[in-house]
Amino acid sequence: QVQLVESGGGLVQPGGSLRLDCAASGSIFSINYMAWYRQAPGKQRELVATITSGRSTNYADSVKGRFTISRDNAKNTVSLQMNSLKPEDTAVYYCNAGGYSDLRGSFEVWGQGTLVTVFS
Repeated sequence: QVQLVESGGGLVQPGGSLRLDCAASGSIFSINYMAWYRQAPGKQRELVATITSGRSTNYADSVKGRFTISRDNAKNTVSLQMNSLKPEDTAVYYCNAGGYSDLRGSFEVWGQGTLVTVFS
């Protein structure tokens, strides 16, 4: 089994910063990609940022220049540094990862989600 555990969510004022972390554990051979999604109440889940095993990154236009995704391949972790936060960034943020396990072939897993609230 492969699982993701997220941390770092909380309440922050507009213009503030927050760092989300996600740690993967289990029978992992390799993680091909890791990503952060978010879902606000009444809205569809949207892709925020992705990063490959080679550390190529992509960002949603709404967060480009403000958010930075990074990963530590040795530790199987991914982080999302969020700066200049806006109220519209308020959402539950989910970590997502896909790759290959040692014994079960490919996998795709999701974290439990962590709530980020941007409010004065």
